[in-house]
Order: sequence, then C-alpha cells, then structure tokens
Amino acid sequence: MRFKDVFSIIGPAMVGPSSSHTAGAVRLGRIARSLLAAEPQWAEIGLYGSFADTYRGHGTDLALIGGLLGYDPDDARLVRSAEEAELAGLKVTIKPFHSPAAHPNTAEIRLGAADAVMTVRGASIGGGNVEIERVNEFDVRFTGSYPTLLVFHVDRKGMIAEITALLSGSGINIGSMDVDRDGRNGNALTVIEADAALPGDLLSGIAALPDVQSLRWIQTMEGKP
Repeated sequence: MRFKDVFSIIGPAMVGPSSSHTAGAVRLGRIARSLLAAEPQWAEIGLYGSFADTYRGHGTDLALIGGLLGYDPDDARLVRSAEEAELAGLKVTIKPFHSPAAHPNTAEIRLGAADAVMTVRGASIGGGNVEIERVNEFDVRFTGSYPTLLVFHVDRKGMIAEITALLSGSGINIGSMDVDRDGRNGNALTVIEADAALPGDLLSGIAALPDVQSLRWIQTMEGKP
C-alpha cells in the first residue's frame, strides 16, 4: 500500500474495535453496494483468513452488513446492522471458509436486487483501507479511495483510447487504470481511478460509446463510496 497521509497510519474515525476488521469491512460492503447500483435485497458473504476466524468477535459480520446498508465506519447503527438489514428487507447469509486467500482479511460479496447481481471480492489491508481484487469474473485492482469508474464493454481495438479521450476532454486526470478480459474480442472490464469526480455528461458520453455494456462508478473520495 502506498503511503498517502498520516491518516493512513492512525486510521479512520470508526466504531471499533479494529480498523482492519471493522472500518475496512464497512468499506468493502459500501463498495459492493455502489457497484450493484441498486438497493440490495440479498447478499451472500464468504469470509477468508482472519476474517473467517474472528469475524464474530471483531464485529466484521456487522460491519459488512452495515456497509451494504450504506453506513459509514463511524455510524453508531453498525452494532445493530443485522437487525436494521432485516427491517430493510435485506437477507444476508455469511459463511466462513478456511481455504487460502491472497490476503488474510478477505471477503467475497455476492449481492443482488431484482435482476441485478454483482460479485465483489476484496481485502481490508489496514487502517480502514481496502483493495478490491475481483469484480464478477474480472481480475482487477482498485481501492475505492478515489472517484472510480468501471466500464463493462466488448474487447475491441480502440475502446480504451476512446474512453481515455473522453476523460481527457473533460479535464479528468487518470490516477490508475486496470483492464481485464475474458478472452480476445470477448467481454472486458476497464477500471479507472481518477483525481476528480466524474460529471454526469461525461458518464453519459462514455455509456454511449459503441460496445459499452454498462457503467458503475464510485464518486466520492477517501474510501467512502
């Protein structure tokens, strides 16, 4: 993880007990909710490594559920998020797995609403920071700490150039970009972390490009989508 500021060391404002097991877990849930782009009706959460071993004692289960409800890491409702989810009609199942994971604090969240389904796999890497490592079938990496655009599209020549040209034309600087595809000329996912929020007309322009299937975005800064 790259050093960004002193808050990366001292951690975020949060409901305890752990920035990794609580605040980071909240943010994983929030990112999954943002990428579904709908009010989730159900979620299946798999836990790996330390998350699987200690999730009840550290409140990781409640933190993930709170994130799915859109709570912040310092929201006092986190301690009763399971009850709040039931009241909201959100059905959550949590299952620990004791198979190896790339990071000890890893969660895989599959969630849905009506016909929309999204799978997000990520890890809480310390200080309330997270790293997403997989979205649906695509292996991509991003943090959710910056305005982030996900473009699901057909893999074709010139697609990346067309996306980045629109970003440049709107004065948006790209901080990082990751691309994965399921095969040559198949489906692909491009993830772009930007230095500024993405205006609505820019999102509309990218969505209108030929062979773009759908967009997802996280607009806010500092890991709070």
